[in-house]
Amino acid sequence: MVVIGTGLIGTSIALALRGRGSEVYLSDRDAAALAVAAEIGAGEPLPAEGLGGPVDLAVIAVPPAAVAVTLLDAQKRHLAEVYTDVASVKALPLAQAAELGCDLASYVPGHPLAGRERSGPSAARDDLFLGRPWALCPDERTSPAAVEAVEGLARLCGAMPVTVGAEHHDRSVALVSHAPHVVSAAVAARLTGADDTALGLAGQGVRDVTRIAASDPRLWIGILAANAEPVADVLEGVATDLAVAASLLRDGSEGAATHVADLLLRGNAGRARIPGKHGGEQGGYATVTVVIPDRPGELAMIFQAATIAGVNVEDVSIEHSPGRPVGVLELSVRPEEAARLADELRARGWSVPG
Repeated sequence: MVVIGTGLIGTSIALALRGRGSEVYLSDRDAAALAVAAEIGAGEPLPAEGLGGPVDLAVIAVPPAAVAVTLLDAQKRHLAEVYTDVASVKALPLAQAAELGCDLASYVPGHPLAGRERSGPSAARDDLFLGRPWALCPDERTSPAAVEAVEGLARLCGAMPVTVGAEHHDRSVALVSHAPHVVSAAVAARLTGADDTALGLAGQGVRDVTRIAASDPRLWIGILAANAEPVADVLEGVATDLAVAASLLRDGSEGAATHVADLLLRGNAGRARIPGKHGGEQGGYATVTVVIPDRPGELAMIFQAATIAGVNVEDVSIEHSPGRPVGVLELSVRPEEAARLADELRARGWSVPG
């Protein structure tokens, strides 16, 4: 296989494929990024003279606006039998590829829904796609053999291939990924003028809301520009809700508070619709809270205690106490197992409130 573009996603795909025995060649206009990807074991640099024949599959891991021209160049060089991309927008690259005269029978637009706040090959991980959906957006011109090959790629990387139309995909990711990123950035931007007192009071809530705002703005400018209309539609709806809420809060009447409560309740309902573990409905887990010292091995011992108690930890989060060498660990477990885990942890000396 050939991976064109050795950023986070391209290099992670290459690492995953190498770990499963595939022969991988790497290509990137950024010589430094290519060198890092090769050094960490993602593959060998693609020789300038080519490989003497097409490989099975080429993965185009470049920004959305560059997908079509990169695809055309690769096809002119007969680089591969099948081509796919990993851009987070699908309708634009597909339309541009058609305009340029690319062979669409061998091209499967794709999008692995995985990532990190960090970027570049040094942030790549071979397990980045485990259990994650990988959208495939073929149109009527795509050959079944090409789709089958890219489905195999997704499964090799540990992902779950999901077939969806390109326009439907773009509207969906605008709602669940692109617009939330802008909202996160808007909240984080308010912190730039905050004083030390306010920042010192920051808890897990603001950290959760602003986590994705740490991503590379250069990458996101290209994504948002390529999916502008669907993202704008979602942002306008959010802005309307926020403007109404602000107006009602300024009103200060009891009736106004009721209307704000309606937004909060709709938020509860929307949050509950996000698929939970293993893609099913969100489970009604109980939370066991543990106060833990910030020292090596503490988490390992807590998980060992859970194993001894016969309790499976469904989810975990840590909130650090600013200025203190302790943190608060929240373990999500099945309700019928919560008391058993809490008793085991207390017996081993940890502070378990409640």
